[in-house]
Amino acid sequence: MNASAEHIHNSLEAVARFRELRAGNAPLSAANAAIKRFQALRFQATYPDLLQSPRYQTAARFFLYELYSDKDYAERDQQFARIASTIARLFPQSVVNTAAALAEVHALTERVDDAMAHAYLALPPGNDSNYSEIDAACYIACWRQVADPAARQHQLEVVLALGRSLDSLTRKPGLRMLLKMMRGPASAAGLASLQKFLETGFDAFQTMRGADEFLKLITLRETDWMQRLFEEDAVACETKLTALLAGNALI
Repeated sequence: MNASAEHIHNSLEAVARFRELRAGNAPLSAANAAIKRFQALRFQATYPDLLQSPRYQTAARFFLYELYSDKDYAERDQQFARIASTIARLFPQSVVNTAAALAEVHALTERVDDAMAHAYLALPPGNDSNYSEIDAACYIACWRQVADPAARQHQLEVVLALGRSLDSLTRKPGLRMLLKMMRGPASAAGLASLQKFLETGFDAFQTMRGADEFLKLITLRETDWMQRLFEEDAVACETKLTALLAGNALI
């Protein structure tokens, strides 16, 4: 198994372990899902301009639904893991690098979301004893309990690396045709979900005709929110986050 394949395998193995632990713990599973839903709402509220932009909306929605949502990625992960040892032979190295970046993003996200979920369970009982929902104050408390700025920064850097990798794929002559030709073999091999991800990501970044400005906006806004969540007065941060989610963002 080459280095890229091993990286994919190890990342998805870590994701599978987190998923198995949640499967036997209903409160942890509910808390984790609540954290993911809150983060997806925060992403939507942070990027309404990109989500409505003719140029950027496809890529923004791709990021939202493939990286920041509470969507169940188990099927895609299983398919991904199944071909980890052969992906380097089936795809160009640029596609392999993209696959490795996706796997790392997924593993990092699961790790920090799991830590957030445990922090949520450790909070004094609130109105939602089933841990199915989380508000801004609880989210901020969990974020600061987990802390780990280095992990958050690395998570952002890997997301951006994934974006740059997808952008670079759009400049590979003939790659889109290759992906299209692989639909049949991928479906026959039980890899339809992975195939859909690759095609959707390629098309999303190709539509932008250059991702530099898009990724710069992601960098600026995510860095700003990380700083607020780590450093700003908790009440002020809660007020701004609540307003953002309500559609009345306070800068």
